[in-house]
Amino acid sequence: MFKKIIQVSLFTLFFSFSALLKAESTGYETLTPAQPTQHADKIEVIEFFWYGCPHCYSFEPELAKWLKKIPKNVEFIRQPAVFNELWGKHAKAYFVAEALGVVDKVHGDFFDAVQNKKEKLDTEEALAKFFSAHGVDEAQFHEAFNSFAVDSKMRQSPAIASRYGITGVPAVIINGKYLTNGPLAGSHEKMIEVMNSLIKQESTVK
Repeated sequence: MFKKIIQVSLFTLFFSFSALLKAESTGYETLTPAQPTQHADKIEVIEFFWYGCPHCYSFEPELAKWLKKIPKNVEFIRQPAVFNELWGKHAKAYFVAEALGVVDKVHGDFFDAVQNKKEKLDTEEALAKFFSAHGVDEAQFHEAFNSFAVDSKMRQSPAIASRYGITGVPAVIINGKYLTNGPLAGSHEKMIEVMNSLIKQESTVK
């Protein structure tokens, strides 16, 4: 009986080690099971991030360059991760920007404000001032901040990250099937290469 337990343990260890080696050699992990996508006719790419994450901030320039030449068959989605209260407050800022249609106007500056200027931006009042400085009517900000739509996205965020097995950021999901991040790919530049390779692979499948 003891011998059998040892054999099973060794098999499990070998399987886990093999999976780790495969992830390291390819730069990604295969999600099991694969998750459904929102856009059946496109390759869906989801970036999980947090404004307070220095690695996300470092990844942002690479991602911005990629977005300028994003393939036409790709649907890109930003998804703020929510692992604690502060992450939640920053996530809410993103969802407000999304609801107001000003993501392109505030996203980079919000990163800069948190990462370089060390602004907390963790209260409704502080966020109102930030959005107002970017041309958003303060009344419209408060309306979006307290809206049902933004609240719904906040409630869904933890479950979405859990569904994809997200434990850290930045992380990118390709077509509900694959996950890549800095440790797996080796660098932020390599993450983009992995993304492009998997998009090309998934394009041939469709």
